[in-house]
Amino acid sequence: MSERSPYVEPLTLPPEYGTVRTTLSWEDVASRLSAAPRYWLATVRADGRPHAVPVDGLWEGDCFWFGGSAVTVHHANLIGNGRVAVHTEDAMAPVIVEGVAQLITASADQAETLAAGSRAKYGYGDSAVYRSPVWRVTPQRVLAWTKFPTDATRFVFAD
Repeated sequence: MSERSPYVEPLTLPPEYGTVRTTLSWEDVASRLSAAPRYWLATVRADGRPHAVPVDGLWEGDCFWFGGSAVTVHHANLIGNGRVAVHTEDAMAPVIVEGVAQLITASADQAETLAAGSRAKYGYGDSAVYRSPVWRVTPQRVLAWTKFPTDATRFVFAD
């Protein structure tokens, strides 16, 4: 699965929040996304109300992948509006992914890569599951920091 390189810049903050002095590396942030045990997924209902739910998932090929039942609220929300935010659980050193989710059928190679990642991370994962439609979130931008505001960083992905 191909990897994309984002443009890196300091996050623009209100003056009262402090000053960004350095930026994080994309490699370190991608590693944190990959290692996170759980994620929060934020979607929008048809009437505009937000919905957030914790999910298991994989960061692979600079995209976030997750599955789940087609009868969930977040599945219905994403069918109507693919714009999404996904973030790690750590509120003090978060990684926040903003992007677009697409329901796709992975290729056999993608399915095996995802299944192997799931087995390594969660102890379960059958490639047949990943040959069914799964969600792939392609990031448009990622926000991250480890010591706010000193290293608050924005990563912008080209379309």
